[in-house]
Amino acid sequence: MSVDTDTVKRVARLARIKVSEDDAMRMTGELNAILGFVEQLDEVNIDGVEPMTSVVEQTMKKRADGITDGNKSADITLNAPASEDSFFMVPKVVE
Repeated sequence: MSVDTDTVKRVARLARIKVSEDDAMRMTGELNAILGFVEQLDEVNIDGVEPMTSVVEQTMKKRADGITDGNKSADITLNAPASEDSFFMVPKVVE
């Protein structure tokens, strides 16, 4: 795939970036070099290679998945204007 100056200008316009003629010419060469490198990577045989999440093998740190109330109800309702039995008390809205 090859990029020309018209493509660079169009992408710059879509990104709302002002690009001069000289910058467009320079970016054309840079983008073509990047796309050439990507094409080289596409030629690499990756059959049998497992996907990696990190360069160094790691195991995820996991905690027990248990349901708790957090034992924080007293702290949560401490600043409430009115509370009762760990519940917020609010004025009646609907008659």
